[in-house]
Amino acid sequence: EKVVQNALDNMMKNHTTLVIAHRLNTIINADKIVVMDKGKIIEMGTHDQLLKNDSLYKKLYSIQYANMENS
Repeated sequence: EKVVQNALDNMMKNHTTLVIAHRLNTIINADKIVVMDKGKIIEMGTHDQLLKNDSLYKKLYSIQYANMENS
């Protein structure tokens, strides 16, 4: 997974890239993250900005990383 992430990071440098991801570690370093729910944009910001709010992104991040730590 780390090799794939490094390859993606290198390919995206200095390029506009649209990434659709279920694994949040794929987009943590993105300049802007757009969160959609049921086809609608519900929040937008950087990883840090989205974690500051009680947002869907924060909930998904917490669930995903709790599951990774328990694996």
